[in-house]
Order: sequence, then C-alpha cells, then structure tokens
Amino acid sequence: MALDNNMVQDVNTVRTEIFQTYHLNKRDVEFEQDILRNPNSVKCWMRYIDNYKQGPFKKVCVLYERALKQLPGSYKLWHCYLKIRRKYLKKMEDPDYEEVNNVYERALVYMNKMPRIWIEFCTFMLKQPKLTIARRLFDRALRALPITQHVRIWPLYLNFIKENHDPDVAVKVYRRYLKLFPEDSEDYIEYLTSSGRLDEAAVRLSEIVNNDSFVSKHGKSKHQLWNELCNLISKNPLEIISLNVDAIIRSGLRRYTDQLGHLWNSLADYYIRSGLFERARDIYEEAIQTVTTVRDFTQVYDAYAQFEELSLQKRMEIVHANPNSTDKDDCEIDLRMARLENLIERRLLLLNSVLLRQNPHNVKEWLKRVQLYEGNDVQIINTFTEAVETVDPQKAVGRLHTLWVEFAKFYEKAKQLEEARLVFKKAVLVSYTKVEHLASVWCEWVEMELRHDNFNEAMRLMRQATAIPSRKIAYHDDTETVQIRLHKSLKLWSLYLDMEESFGTVKSTMACYDRVIDLRIATPQTIINYGLFLEENNYFEEMFKAYEKGVALFKWPNVFDIWNTYLTKFLDRYGGSKLERARDLFEECLEGCPPQFAKCIYLLYAKLEEKHGLGRRAMAVYERATEAVLPEEKFEMFNIYIKKAAEISGIPKTREIYMKALEVLTNNNARTMYLRFAELETKLGEIDRARAIYSHCSQICDPRITEEFWQTWTSFEVAHGNEDTLREMLRIKRSVQAMYNIQVNMMSAQMMSAISVEPEKSGMKLLEEKALENKEKPLEPIKFVLGSEQDRLPMEKVQNPDEIHFSDDDLEEDGDKENEENDDDLPAKKEVPAELFGNLGAYTEKNTE
Repeated sequence: MALDNNMVQDVNTVRTEIFQTYHLNKRDVEFEQDILRNPNSVKCWMRYIDNYKQGPFKKVCVLYERALKQLPGSYKLWHCYLKIRRKYLKKMEDPDYEEVNNVYERALVYMNKMPRIWIEFCTFMLKQPKLTIARRLFDRALRALPITQHVRIWPLYLNFIKENHDPDVAVKVYRRYLKLFPEDSEDYIEYLTSSGRLDEAAVRLSEIVNNDSFVSKHGKSKHQLWNELCNLISKNPLEIISLNVDAIIRSGLRRYTDQLGHLWNSLADYYIRSGLFERARDIYEEAIQTVTTVRDFTQVYDAYAQFEELSLQKRMEIVHANPNSTDKDDCEIDLRMARLENLIERRLLLLNSVLLRQNPHNVKEWLKRVQLYEGNDVQIINTFTEAVETVDPQKAVGRLHTLWVEFAKFYEKAKQLEEARLVFKKAVLVSYTKVEHLASVWCEWVEMELRHDNFNEAMRLMRQATAIPSRKIAYHDDTETVQIRLHKSLKLWSLYLDMEESFGTVKSTMACYDRVIDLRIATPQTIINYGLFLEENNYFEEMFKAYEKGVALFKWPNVFDIWNTYLTKFLDRYGGSKLERARDLFEECLEGCPPQFAKCIYLLYAKLEEKHGLGRRAMAVYERATEAVLPEEKFEMFNIYIKKAAEISGIPKTREIYMKALEVLTNNNARTMYLRFAELETKLGEIDRARAIYSHCSQICDPRITEEFWQTWTSFEVAHGNEDTLREMLRIKRSVQAMYNIQVNMMSAQMMSAISVEPEKSGMKLLEEKALENKEKPLEPIKFVLGSEQDRLPMEKVQNPDEIHFSDDDLEEDGDKENEENDDDLPAKKEVPAELFGNLGAYTEKNTE
C-alpha cells in the first residue's frame, strides 16, 4: 500500500510538471492520458489537436510540435501543420514567413520525396519577394523528386520563370525542360517569339519542321509549321542570322508544291524587308516563270504588281518632297513606270505560259499564244515552231491539225507559199490520232492551191492523197497509221468529187464516183449527188444505174432518200411510158419499207396509178397503204382513201372503206369517222343507216366527255326523226351512261379488293389497267337496216319509268312537222347528184361511144 501511494505521488508530480510546461488545463487530462497510452498514434494526436481548432494558435502549434517530435515521419501531421501555419499568415509580417519557411525546411528533412510538400512550399515561396531562393527551391525539388514526378513541378517552375526572371535565365530553364519534354517545343517557340528572341525561335522551329517524328500538341500539321517558319523568317530578316532563309524557302518549294505562290511571295518579302529590291524583283520574275497553277500565278502576280506600284509611289513621294530633284530622279520614275506597264501588258502572256506548263500538249493554248504575239512575226514563227515540236500527237488536247494549218496559213498571208507548202508537207507526215485530222490537212492544202489558181497542183495533191494502197486496209483499224487509211476518208473524197465536177471531165467524174462507191464509203447524199450530176449531163440511164447501186449499198432507213429521189426522177423522166418498170420499182421499194416511210411511197405509187394506170389499181394501192402505215397515220390515210374513192368510184364505194376504217381505228379517231359516215348516209337519204351508225357509235361515247356527239345525234333526230326515235336515242344515252357508271363502280370495287390484297398497288394504276383492257376490246360489226318502210323492223315498246311524256298537243305539232319534213326528204322526190357516180359516168359514156 505504501508502494502504491508513492507511485500515485510520482504520477501527480509528473502531471503537475506537464501542466506547468504545456499550460494544460483540466480538459486536457483525458487527451494527455490517451497520448501517454498511445504516443505513436496519429489518430490520438489529431483528436487532441482538433479539440483546439478554435482555440489559441500557439496552443495548436505546441501540440503539432509535440506530435511531430514524437512522429516526425507522419505526412498527415506535417501537411495539416503547414496548412494551419499558412492560414494564419494573412495578417503577419515577414518574420512569420521566415518561421514558416523554417517549418517547411524541417518538414522536407523527412518529406523530401513527397511532391505535394514541395509544390506547396514552392507556391508559398512564390508569394515572397525572394526570386533567387524560389528558383533554387524549384531546382532542389527537381533534384529531390524522382523524374516521374517532375511533370508536377515544371508547370509552376516555367510560369514563375517566364513572369519574374530575365529571358536569359528563362531560356536556360526552358532548355533543361525540353530535354525531358521535347514535345513542348511549340510553347518554347511562342515564348521566344513573345520575348523577342526571334533567331532562336526560328532555329527551334526549323528543327521541329525537319524532325519527322515530331507530333504537334496543338494539332498543327507539318505544312502549318512550315508556313509559320516562312512567315517568321520572311518578316524578320534582320533579326534572324542563324538560318539560310533562301535555302529554307527553296526547299519548301520542292516539298510543298501546292503552296508555291505563298512560298515565293514569302521569299520575295524576305528580300524586300532586307532592302534588296532588285533581288526581290528577280524572285518575282523567277516565280511567274515557274509556277504551274493559275492560283499560284495569281498570288505571285498580284504581289509583284503591288510591289512595283508601291515602289513607284514611294519614289514619286520622295521626288516630290525634294525640291532639288534632278533629271536622274525623273528617269528613275520613268523606269519604274515602264516596269509596271510592262508587267501589266505581259499578264495574258504570262498566264498562257502557266497553262502551257500545266499541259504542254494543249493545242488551244498554243493558238492563243500565237494570237497574243499578233504583230510580232518573229515570235509567232518561234511559237509555232516550238508548238509543233512540243505537242505529242498521242497526248494532244484539242485538234493538232489546226496548229499545222494555222502555221501554214500564216505563211500564206505573208505570201510565202513555198514555206506554207513546206509546212503542209511536214503536217501530212504527222501521226494523228484520227484519219479525219489528216484529211483536214490535205483539204486545207488543196484549198490553198485553189485559192492561188494552181488547179493542176491541187488535182495532183488529191490524186496523191486518195491513192489506194496495195493491200486491203480497214478504216477503223487503229493499229494502222492514219496515212495508210486516208484513202477511205469521205471528207477527202467529197472535196475530190467537187473538184472533178468543176475541173474534170464527165468520164473522170463518173470514175471518181464509182471509186467512192466501190470503196463502200459513199453516203446516200453522195449517191443523190452522183445522180444529179449525171442528170445535168443527160446521162439518164447511167443516173438510174447509180441509184440502183445506192439502193443495193444501203438499207432502210438510210435508203429512203435514195428511193424517194429515184422514184421521183424516174416518174419525171418516163411518166407512164414505162409503167411496168415503174410498178416493179415501187414493189421493190415497198418490199422492206418500214411503216414510218411507207406513207410517202404509197402516195407516190397511187398518184402514178391515178395518172397513168387504172383506177382499181390506185384503189388497191390506197388500201394497202392503210395497212402499211403507222397507227397514228392510219386516220389520215383513210381520209385520203375515202376522198379518192369518192372521186374515182363514186360515193357508195366509200361505205366499205368507212366500215374497214372503223374496225382498225382507235376510239378517238373512230368517233370522227362515225360522224362522217353518218353525215354521208344522211346526204344520200339513208336516214335509217345514219341512225344505226349513230347508235353503234354511242357505245364508245361516254356522255360525260363526248357531249358533242350526243348533241349531233340529237340534232339529227330533231331534223329527221320522230318521237319514238328521239325516245330511243334518249334511252340509249341513259343505258350507255349507266354502262360507264357500272364500269367505274366495278373498277372501284376491284381496286379496293386489290388494295386489301396488294396494298402497294395504287388505285390509279388499277384504273389505267382497266381502261386499257376496255380499249383493246374489238368493236362489234355494224348491222345496217333496210331503207324501205316495209322492211323496217318493229321497235319493241319498253316501259321505262324515266321516259319523257309529251302532251297530246305537242305530239300533234311535232307529228305535223315531222310529216312535213319527211315529205320533203323522201328519196323519190330528190334528184340523184352526179357526184354519186364519181368518174364512172365518164367511163360509161366513153364506153358507150
């Protein structure tokens, strides 16, 4: 028990000493006991410290110092301690900053591998006006931390260096940084540019441009970096001395061919800013002589013109500002003015040179170049010579022969025919891609000789050009040269034929035409021209033989013009004297004649038979024509047939024709034919026949769309009918209308059912199909009734609820009128017109005599 009392006394003594040393109070006893039990527990120390968060600052510092003395390697204790020390520095003086710096230094003894402590210390140091100490602190941090953690220090370091240090120091730091992070060279270049160290910026930029493995962090391409380098070195020629600007830009000209205009302008701008104006002018001249695109040329030319204009303007300002100007100054102004005018005058020529550099085989541009040199014969000759030597016939764009022809015409205009002939001699030896090009050269050569009245020479040239080779050659065989295929050129032979007709004999011209036909290169027009030539020289049988050759040479439809001319000429020559031969020709022509050409031939044939043959043969020809022509021409052909039949055989003969026409014509044309047929029967007094025709036609006349037909029939019944016929007409009209309504309803029902089965099939399409089916149904033959009253069939009376009822008075009046009209229209009381018999009457009288 005594021992226990001593121990309690010792504990109380220790507590008293602690209370006196650390200024403890009674509420700290519990925390102190906890720390005595667990002196190495960070949690215990933090609970103790948190108890004084709102307490006195010195008390908190004492607790942190005690904790760190016990646990110097605790990151949490150091971090919280330093945070609190920084927090209470807002209103304190510099000595307090030094005290916190010392705490950081003590912390780094144990926490030198912790980047957060270094970052906070460096950030804290940046607030103090101690640049050198801060810079050395950053260096210590980089040395202490592993290299993988440097990325957290360098951003602060670089910002600090750029804002607070001399550029020389910043450059040295940046160079160290780029050894570790070379991909940030662009930031370094931006800093150098902003700080005025343009030479080193250009050097660095050229390094990354030449480094194929460099990838821009800002997403810039090599081309963009190159443009930045060119802009930098061209706009600052005096500051950049470490690089050969001319060599750099010229290497870019070889590498980036799509930016030649910009690079040439940059190089010229470099010399302009350097004060080397003549050198800049040489660069511009070299540029416009080497660029190959219109865009590059436009850029260089505009810059060049602007340079000359500004140079002239500046010089004029200097001279006007100087009252003591001399003649030398005026000469300088005149010189610069002449340079500017010369540049403007040469623009089109320079642009043409650009296009020719793009494609030296462009014939059109060579001809434009010749026009630009108009008035300068030497340059024109040089241009033509260069053109014919440069252009490859296989690569030529345009017609190469026009270049040779224009070259020869130039000498011809200068009255130097020998030189022109020499050009043509060379031109006919060129390997053109097409035979027609070579033929054009020969034709131009011959026409030149004709213009100068050298007819014998022209004929000799044509015989030379059309000479037939010893072996058989195909005109379209591209493996053969154009010179050996020239003899089959129709253009060349056409000129030869014209010359033979003008300067040769009839025999030589005929031989020439025969050679063209034998070579099988003649056209229908050639055959027609041959026939006309023979006709002019009264070789009629030879003309017909030429037409026969043409007919044998061509097929339909190309032979139509030959047949048409042949038949016309034959009829004009012989008329009806060789009727059988003419008939044979027509039959031969019509044997394979297509429907689109049949109408003309049949009409010509029928005219022959009308004028020199028999009427029945003419009618047979017309009948054949109605079957042979196109469907859309049949209506017109039937009209001609009916007219001719009425003239030759009489009007009654036309009934058969009308009936046949109604069987083959379409509904639209058939309606018109029905009305004409009914009108004919009415004129002949066949009222019942006309009424039957109207009745039959009504089946294809929807009252809703063919009101004109029903109005015509109504007028007919009013004029020639009675109450019963009028009622019958109205009944037929209602039945026809009901029929069309039923058809429409059935089509609608079918459409709806089809839509339920096939939803993708539209109603309009179904209606069109149904209409086509109805259209294709053949018409029923017309059943005529007898014209006499006793043979008229009795009409059945049908009780119709919709029948129109007339009053007795109306019926009596109408009956009287009808009787009067019928009395007037009786056939017995009418005279038969002479036209009814056509030409038969004349034929009868002739036979009687």
